[in-house]
Amino acid sequence: MQAWQVHENGEPREVMRLAEAEAETPTPGAGQVLLRVRAANVNFPDALLCRGQYQIRPPLPFTPGVEICGETEDGRRVIANPALPYGGFAEYALADARALLPAPEALDDAEAAALHIGYQTGWFGLHRRAHLEAGETLLVHAAAGGVGSAAVQLGKAAGARVIGVVGGADKAAVARELGCDVVVDRRAEDVVAAVKEATGGKGADVIYDPVGGEAYAQSAKLVAFEGRIVVVGFASGSIPSPALNHALVKNYAILGLHWGLYNTKNPKLVLRCHEELTGLAARGAIKPLVSERVPLAGAADAVQRVADGVTTGRIAVLPQNGATA
Repeated sequence: MQAWQVHENGEPREVMRLAEAEAETPTPGAGQVLLRVRAANVNFPDALLCRGQYQIRPPLPFTPGVEICGETEDGRRVIANPALPYGGFAEYALADARALLPAPEALDDAEAAALHIGYQTGWFGLHRRAHLEAGETLLVHAAAGGVGSAAVQLGKAAGARVIGVVGGADKAAVARELGCDVVVDRRAEDVVAAVKEATGGKGADVIYDPVGGEAYAQSAKLVAFEGRIVVVGFASGSIPSPALNHALVKNYAILGLHWGLYNTKNPKLVLRCHEELTGLAARGAIKPLVSERVPLAGAADAVQRVADGVTTGRIAVLPQNGATA
């Protein structure tokens, strides 16, 4: 089969190699199933895996691709997180049979694959951790990205007023199309001043931060009384060290979210979340933003562009159907 493989760690475009003859169709282990990959979405963790910087370090060589819509051998259309080292940037992948989720009928393959990690993270972050309420103000950093765009849609579906922070005019346009009530371009505006003006000096009740670094520093200045900062990642590459005395003085909460833990600590909640997301998709309240659909040959370039932060929404890799399905 065709599969991208990483034989050494480094930048995705340099270390991902498309193998054919030497890539054998994987054999499922105990509790695993073989899936024909219909669509694999590119996530920032794919870049971290290539660099050897992710919390999971599969043995070399491995195939990246942590989020797919696939087809079981008995014809069921499902979404899954592949079992590394047999990731999704291939014609076939392996997955834990107990963790398969039915692909929503309202979404195509690429959209269905994108409903998984980003939207589950957003749902758990906004509802399970931050308890976002209708009428509250939600600030989303990197609002036009794959993780941020999911949080924007989920925030709007929950009845929140959403402020999106983005980098550049093109991403600002995407954030507006996603439904942001206020969009702040960090490259052209002072984020702190703009958000304070938009909130009448109050700040945001909930701040969703997949960026870290300077974005977190801004969050600490912008969180409202009894506000909640949800930390979901560090796409900037900089992990901040929060001043806990500041959290005490301003009376706000800093909430960490590692969605993957729920798969082992409380998997029933993952299923409940998927049911909620499927219902929202069926009603048209959420729809994953798939900005590009590329053939398998374009996977390495796609992962590199996501790593470089120049994309919006999700890029979907379509191993079986070229770039048209």
